[in-house]
Amino acid sequence: MIMMKRQVLLVAFVLIVISALSFPALAQRGDYDIVIANGRVMDPESKLAAIRHLGIRGKSIVAISASPLKGKRTIDAKGMVVTAGFIDLHSHGQTDENYRYKAMDGVTTALELEVGASPVAQWYAEREGKSVINFGATVGHVPVKMKVLGDTGDFLPRDNAVTRRATTEQIQQVAELIKRGLDEGALGIGFGINYVPTTTRKEIFDLFRLATERKVVNFVHMRYAGGVEPGSAIEALQEVLADTVASGASLHVVHLTSTCLRNTPTCLQMIEGARGRGLDVSTEAYPYTATQTNLDSAIYDEGWQERLGMTYKDLQWVATGERLTPETFAKYRKQGGSVIGHSIPEEISKLAVSNQQVIVASDGMIYQGKGHPRGAGTFARVLGYYVREQKTIGLMEALRKMSLLPAQRLEASVPMMRNKGRIKVGADADIVVLDPARVVDKATFENPAQYSEGIPYVLVNGVAVVQDGKLVEGIKPGSAIRRPVKK
Repeated sequence: MIMMKRQVLLVAFVLIVISALSFPALAQRGDYDIVIANGRVMDPESKLAAIRHLGIRGKSIVAISASPLKGKRTIDAKGMVVTAGFIDLHSHGQTDENYRYKAMDGVTTALELEVGASPVAQWYAEREGKSVINFGATVGHVPVKMKVLGDTGDFLPRDNAVTRRATTEQIQQVAELIKRGLDEGALGIGFGINYVPTTTRKEIFDLFRLATERKVVNFVHMRYAGGVEPGSAIEALQEVLADTVASGASLHVVHLTSTCLRNTPTCLQMIEGARGRGLDVSTEAYPYTATQTNLDSAIYDEGWQERLGMTYKDLQWVATGERLTPETFAKYRKQGGSVIGHSIPEEISKLAVSNQQVIVASDGMIYQGKGHPRGAGTFARVLGYYVREQKTIGLMEALRKMSLLPAQRLEASVPMMRNKGRIKVGADADIVVLDPARVVDKATFENPAQYSEGIPYVLVNGVAVVQDGKLVEGIKPGSAIRRPVKK
């Protein structure tokens, strides 16, 4: 009899433990720093789309409950959608100015994965404890090559790295600096092959092999853009797909629509075919019909009109907003600076937004209030224009492309990303509360420095950085997204 009672007590104890683990809200009720109540919680991974209450303690989500919770502070999200913070894989603006626009657009993690950074350790140190949102970078082939070849450009090459072919010794220096960046915790290798056109195919292939050895992803701006053969985007995609096959590397093709333009349907077919045959390939696009880059870069070398399908009037000088002429083109190209190119057909932008495998990423940067609207409004534009107005894509699918997919793209090589992009117990409390009926991008090509609206709350690591639709001043809860540093 005693033995039977002990067994009954043991079974009861086990059931209590299982219940506590299965329903953490019951085990931890009333012990939350923040409760987000009454919102429609949407999680693309679990497909949850129901009224729930979130309990947050410290930097983590610790409870998801169908019943009300009590905490030190409660955010009433009635009538709102509560979802994982957006992850921008392609965010050039890694400054406080840009982080503020990102936060207001629902972005909780912004990563510089295309151009990347070097030296990597210094880049991270400059932002530690000073960022509103989470940040991270690859080690960049472009900045490394600029340093080795002594290019005088700032953000992008403008002379030596564009026109000079690296020697064998210089190529080795580039490889060593990239290895050092990976040792310092870089998120992968970033490439801007189009900006360094003298780079040989062998150099790119060898770096793909290095990425395979280090088990990181290659984030690639391809060698060519447009549809003119030879030198089309299709040819450029064939190069990196071939390198991926031969090296066993992981490949992410950046801003597909602005590179492939009217060839985007074919390029998507190529990527989908590669994925279907086992290659680890992904891509991204931003939801706008114009590009932006430096006018003094290799993108606008002789023949750009035919390659990109543009004329001078399709170019908009960022500093003044004016459309260019042959005279102002020559003047500003010599001077150097940023230009917007109105070259992406609307149907191409819509195609990318509607494709289930195309990640949403901004490619954005605002500098002293100037830039492209993608730097401030990318994510709200998808939600307001393409989801609500155009009905191009459903809300859950849009959220998946802005949170879960980018987290999954990195999580194999960056373990901390496994707790990003999800609403689940144990996930990081990077959370967006948005009004699906009101969310809208306000940024325009004429005035890009305008915050998105309809996103009243944004939490980063459990701290509200946007509250009642306004930025909270004086707090910097963003943390580094980084691979383990090699000792």
